[in-house]
Amino acid sequence: MTEVPPILLSAIICEKVIFDKITGMPSIINIIQNINAPKYPVRYPSLVFFCELTNGHGKTKTTIRLVEEQGPEGQEEKVIFEQKGEGEFKDVKQVVSLALNLQGMMLPREGEYRFQLFAEDYLLGERRIICRKITLPSQGGGEMAK
Repeated sequence: MTEVPPILLSAIICEKVIFDKITGMPSIINIIQNINAPKYPVRYPSLVFFCELTNGHGKTKTTIRLVEEQGPEGQEEKVIFEQKGEGEFKDVKQVVSLALNLQGMMLPREGEYRFQLFAEDYLLGERRIICRKITLPSQGGGEMAK
């Protein structure tokens, strides 16, 4: 990468991305903003971090991280997952799509998590996901009043 980092056009968390075999265009299935679970830790069956980049110059090393917010402002964040890769931009006008498929991701507790995208050591952007603990409705059938 040169001194100019790529530009992050979009970052989405979803359950699935399908790339058309002819056009290469992506279709995003079931966008996720919140994960609701009755207890934590929870294993989420399928998460995909999808993003689009442009204005890249040549080969660029990338890192995608999932970090857990660690409480009060100023505390360190905890890295849950990290994957490094490399992309190549043949033209600065080119739009490159990345889709990182995470099967069976373990989320240790409720709270805020963020997917972060880096080019070299430069943070291009991040996408937040909130994990909430919920109470499921009771399964027992109530009696009807006579």
